Amino acid sequence: MGPKKTPSINKAEKKTPVKTPNKVSNALKTPKQDNEKEKEKEKETIKQKEKEEIIIKETPIEEKYEMNSNSKKNQKFKKFQTHEKTKLKRNRKETFGIYIYKVLKQIHKDIGISKKSMSIMNSFINDIFERISLESSKLVRYNKKHTLSAKEIQSGVKLLLPGELSKHAIIEGAKAVNKIAKFSS
Repeated sequence: MGPKKTPSINKAEKKTPVKTPNKVSNALKTPKQDNEKEKEKEKETIKQKEKEEIIIKETPIEEKYEMNSNSKKNQKFKKFQTHEKTKLKRNRKETFGIYIYKVLKQIHKDIGISKKSMSIMNSFINDIFERISLESSKLVRYNKKHTLSAKEIQSGVKLLLPGELSKHAIIEGAKAVNKIAKFSS
């Protein structure tokens, strides 16, 4: 017997290895790949911010209303932003907060006040102020005068606040008026 012949393989029958995709699963990622992805995300966010800045530069920042003497209608004139950084004006709300805090510290140095309590105290002071001013203005009208003086304020306080509270309030008010009078003269 001669040498054994190996079976011939056709080219069509040859099995080619299957190519694996280039994607790497999350479990097999290296820290280097994570850093590259983070860098790409940062670049995208920077590009996004630049686009937003361009949009901000093109938006109007101020509208002026002017009366036209001929047509007597309001006309809008838009002014465009000329520099990159502009400060936004915040709406200021005037409260008695700093004064309430000062009085609290005069009475109890180690006690603070919460934001909600400060809001309640501020509302209380505004309410009392409105009541006293309303009563005082009524007294001015009853007496057919045109000037609101300390006398009308004292009378308004006496009418609104009961008993000892009105006496203490009048004394404190008189102290405040005298203190201001010293500074002004």
